[in-house]
Amino acid sequence: MTLKDAEKEPNFSGVVTKVTEHTILVRVGPEEDEYRSSDLLMVSLLTEIEGDGRTFQVGDEVRVYYDGMIAETYPAQINRVYAVTLIESTENTESTAGVSK
Repeated sequence: MTLKDAEKEPNFSGVVTKVTEHTILVRVGPEEDEYRSSDLLMVSLLTEIEGDGRTFQVGDEVRVYYDGMIAETYPAQINRVYAVTLIESTENTESTAGVSK
C-alpha cells in the first residue's frame, strides 16, 4: 500500500497530546466522525506504510489513515494504521511525514 492508496481509507485529523515509543494519543474535534467514539484516540505508530521514521511531539497536528476499526475503550484505540502524516508541527513548519515500523 502507498500513501496515495491510504488517502482513500478512513482518516481523521487531530492534535497529539501524548507520545510513547509505539503510540500517540490524539485529541479529535467534534467535526471529525471519530469523535462519536471518543475525543481521545490512542494510535499505533506501527504503520503499514514505510515512512521516514519521524517522531511526533505533543502539539503536532496529524492526519491518521486507518482501517476504520476503533476499539471502544477510553481512550479509544486504533491498532491497524496505514500512515500518520504531519499537518503542522509545533514548530510551525508545515510538511508531510510518515512513521515507519
